[in-house]
Amino acid sequence: MKIIKSAKENTRFRGKVLAINRRTAAILTGIAAAAAIFCAVFSPRVVGASATARRLPIYCVARDDKACALSFDAAWGNEDTQQLIDILARYNVKTTFFVVGEWVDKYPESVKALSDAGHEVMNHSQDHAHFTQLSAEEIAANINACSDRIEAVTGTRPTLFRAPYGEYDDKVIAAVDGMGVKTIQWDVDSLDWKDLSATEIQNRVLPKVGKGSIILFHNAAKHTPEALPGIIEGLLAEGYTILPVSRLLLTGEYTLNHEGRQMPA
Repeated sequence: MKIIKSAKENTRFRGKVLAINRRTAAILTGIAAAAAIFCAVFSPRVVGASATARRLPIYCVARDDKACALSFDAAWGNEDTQQLIDILARYNVKTTFFVVGEWVDKYPESVKALSDAGHEVMNHSQDHAHFTQLSAEEIAANINACSDRIEAVTGTRPTLFRAPYGEYDDKVIAAVDGMGVKTIQWDVDSLDWKDLSATEIQNRVLPKVGKGSIILFHNAAKHTPEALPGIIEGLLAEGYTILPVSRLLLTGEYTLNHEGRQMPA
């Protein structure tokens, strides 16, 4: 009887071990599958592909020639607009001013002076709102309100837009693209709004400019008029042609790489 009992116990024991081994194998298989999925989703190749799929504005342009663009954002003050126009005229340089609709309402004569001097007057929103907090419908209405004001003064409707604060997401870019307007960022930031000295502004800008660069300045920045001649002279000495943003951009079909560089399709 003892031998029979021992055999039964051995059978039960082996059954329990087999069950435990099956559960362990199932758990290990699940862990391996989860690890495989994690690696597949978060591998550098897939993350990179996801990043490039994000909607981006144009930061700069892939060009073979040494061309770049100066751009100015105008949202509040107006104390130096005419001075900037005079400096640019001295060097026969045409640029792009991204202006807020409310600024147009306050200073229509300056908007007209910019246009009459041959500079592009483009859209910087109606009221410098945080566009990532707006719906697609609100974005379109805001941009149209600004463009209506610019067109009323200059006779030309803007085709370019710069997001206030440089803030954007996929929704913003998609909404602007849907209006047939290009969103323009920058790859060289003067940080002139921080009241840097003219020398500091020049030292920030000139070493960073490359073929197809878009440089960001602001009107009403304290030392920008003082810095601008040295920057223009430095760029010209390096063989750069300075163009308005719309003329810097590629025509026809194009793509954007992960840095927002406009590339030929």
